Amino acid sequence: MIVAIVAARLSGLLGINIGYHRLLTHRGFKCPKWLEHTLVVIAICCAEDTPARWVAVHRRHHEKSDEQPDPHSPLAGFLWGHIGWLLVKNPDLSRLGIYDRYAKDILRDPFYVALERNFWQLKIVLIQINLFFLVGLAIALMQDQAWADALPFALSFVVWGVFVRTVFVWHQTWAVNSLTHMWGYRSYATDEDSRNNWFVGLLAHGEGWHNNHHADQRSARHGHRWWEIDTTYLTIRLLAKLGLAWDIVTPRPLKQ
Repeated sequence: MIVAIVAARLSGLLGINIGYHRLLTHRGFKCPKWLEHTLVVIAICCAEDTPARWVAVHRRHHEKSDEQPDPHSPLAGFLWGHIGWLLVKNPDLSRLGIYDRYAKDILRDPFYVALERNFWQLKIVLIQINLFFLVGLAIALMQDQAWADALPFALSFVVWGVFVRTVFVWHQTWAVNSLTHMWGYRSYATDEDSRNNWFVGLLAHGEGWHNNHHADQRSARHGHRWWEIDTTYLTIRLLAKLGLAWDIVTPRPLKQ
């Protein structure tokens, strides 16, 4: 369980929040290409789609938020906003159509074009399964466990570190789509129903301050008040101190 919690916190924070969301989707800061690509590979390990499609769907959400074309507005029901929209084929989200409108900038990078082809998303997920297995096996053998005990330990490392962790990160992301458009407080009078939800704020490393985010989408900082803890933004600030992030977009003055 410890493996699942640690892996979920790190992969959700670094891959989905920083890599897919605040960097690729909203360009809230800049970083070296090698770091950008590393964050994206971590995000792919969470099995939430390729970077181009994830970005395209999220940008469409912002453009059409809580209107009929919004891919996952919970105004159609909590279950729809949380997971239902993923289970129904939506012609509006066909890859070619949505990429051309919402992800042209992403696909200018040959790295992201390659990730759309030759099942690279699946390959990366399979590679991480093998890595977790080997790490678990190495830990067991270093503890002088017999092979009969080391193999089950390695398999449990895969179950908790990959499968349980992936499901946890899925629900962490989906909670932003559903809960933060239904329950919470509004600091800004945006033209949709986004909310600041403290539970999702803590669960998803600051992504739950969703009304703040909709009010100032490019800002890399979602927690606007001192008590709105945003560990994703704090991590970006840490990267800046290490010389790995710059041009960080901060909240502009907004009328509350």
